[in-house]
Order: sequence, then structure tokens, then C-alpha cells
Amino acid sequence: MLTIQPLLRLTGIGYEGADLDGFIQRLHQEGVTRLVDVRLNPISRKRGFSKTALAAALAGAGIAYEHMRALGNPKWNRAGFGGSASELRAARLTYAGQMTDDGARQCIERIAEMARRETVAIMCFEADERRCHRDVVLEAVRERFRSAAGL
Repeated sequence: MLTIQPLLRLTGIGYEGADLDGFIQRLHQEGVTRLVDVRLNPISRKRGFSKTALAAALAGAGIAYEHMRALGNPKWNRAGFGGSASELRAARLTYAGQMTDDGARQCIERIAEMARRETVAIMCFEADERRCHRDVVLEAVRERFRSAAGL
């Protein structure tokens, strides 16, 4: 008997160095239908990337937008993501520890559920995903998906 494993459609994206049109084009190329913004404060000095403007531009491109503040990285923990290897490890552990609260766990669950039905991109500013807290979010969602699927 053949068993079909559920598929998780999930990716990460940073807008550092991108303009809005190129950013949306990249989302389309990756088949993204929903963007989840994990910035603590969804504002940007970069034109088009603040919450309201970004949500409107994405809606016009047929991509849903959702901000999940509970998954934001506190300002005091951000420097470690740009620091040495040991600082990066410490910042990731600190952030992962904050993801144990109910709000963050509910967000992880919601993303895992959405990514079963549509292609979801987790967004923050940083271009290098390994240097961004969204990498920790992606790991948590993948782990939640594996647990729910019994993998």
C-alpha cells in the first residue's frame, strides 16, 4: 500500500537589498500565496515595506499578507544575529526560548496549517536567513509539521 506524505509548502524571504516590484516578482516565482511578516514592528524606512503599504501591494498581486507580532525578535536580541558564531548561537537560543509562550506557539501552529494548503513565505528584513530569527521560526514550523504528520 502506498502512503502519501503531506507536503509542507514553506519558504523564507528577506527584503534587504530588494525593491518592492522585484520582491513581489520573487514571491510569484516561488509560487507564494501568503506572506507572514514576523517583524516585531512592521515598519520600514524602505519604501513599500511598511505593513499597510506592503499588504496593499501584495493584495494587488494576489498574495495574502499576515503580520504575526508574537514571532517578532525583541530589539535587545537582534545584535547577536549579526555577531560572532557564539553570539549567533546565543541569540538563536534566546529567541527560541521566547517562542514557548502561547501566542508564539499558536502562530507556529497556524503557519504549519496554512503551509499544508498553500505556499507560505516567512518574511523579515535580513537577506541572509541564517542570520535572521525567521530561520528559527522556519525550523519550529517544520518541526511542528513533522510532529503533526507523525514523521
